[in-house]
Amino acid sequence: MSKVSPAEAKRYKEIFDTIRKEIANVVVGQQNIITGLIRALIANGHVIVEGVPGIAKTLVVRALAEATGLKFQRIQFTIDLLPSDIVGITTYSRGKGFITIKGPIFTNFLMADEINRASPKTQSALLEAMQEKQVTISKVTYHLDLPFLVMATTNPIESAGVYNLPEAQIDRFLFKLIMDFPKPQEEQEILSTNITLRRFEDFQVKPLLSPDKIIKIQEVAKRVYISKEIEDYIVRLVTATRPPHNKKFKLGKYVDYGASPRASIGLFIAAKADALIDGNHYVTPQNVKNIAHDVMRHRILLNYEGQAEGIKTDAIINELLDSVPIP
Repeated sequence: MSKVSPAEAKRYKEIFDTIRKEIANVVVGQQNIITGLIRALIANGHVIVEGVPGIAKTLVVRALAEATGLKFQRIQFTIDLLPSDIVGITTYSRGKGFITIKGPIFTNFLMADEINRASPKTQSALLEAMQEKQVTISKVTYHLDLPFLVMATTNPIESAGVYNLPEAQIDRFLFKLIMDFPKPQEEQEILSTNITLRRFEDFQVKPLLSPDKIIKIQEVAKRVYISKEIEDYIVRLVTATRPPHNKKFKLGKYVDYGASPRASIGLFIAAKADALIDGNHYVTPQNVKNIAHDVMRHRILLNYEGQAEGIKTDAIINELLDSVPIP
């Protein structure tokens, strides 16, 4: 497999910069979230976005889908949502016999809005799609359109009528992004550009890519060079989250379970995506640090003491990044 050349990396950086500018025509601020979603798309991974209602979570992913030329579907997760509402059903039609009606999961961007409001059974309907990029309807397997990205949102301020996501499902999300309030000057700009006053179509977001081009970019990202020293750094970071290695750190005593090997894989491919976004043809330790919180914050499980003390996994990751020697 040939390595990415400096000129090739620079060309892709220009493409990503253009996409961000196009999205900025619709979305005010939230550059970290936009960059995180682009990283996830390049790395072919799924994303959880945590944020309070009304801060444009749906708008961001819809604008990204439009700017990248991808299909977009949104599912509002509720307590009465069934797995068949997501993947589809097989039904009998007079004159046609049994036919399959495909669900909204057959798209490129699937937004699972407030995913933790649905029952664990319904949440688990996404597992096969997220991992295998396929779904099974009445014992028949259907492949999904590629690229396929699930963006799930959760609300951090409500606890009534919600279910915790199964650990097996959380681990399948490449990133967990934290979406915060806009800055005051950004919020003032939102007053005149929000989609309550204007329709989304009025912004005329241009499709700058296509599914085939994105699949090609995902293959290019795999060819970004990463040294054995950086690979060792990734493994040491992830290992440091697990007992007994976590006992060496001040906040390590609050960890119940450390990050899985899927975290190492996530850091590996996400660091390559981050390097490509920056126009580099090789991965540096800083690229790993840039994505460490997004990859690991949802994979470190706190013990009861950590939960009682209100410890944040981001604080644990900060300590690890400060303590684990870089190559």
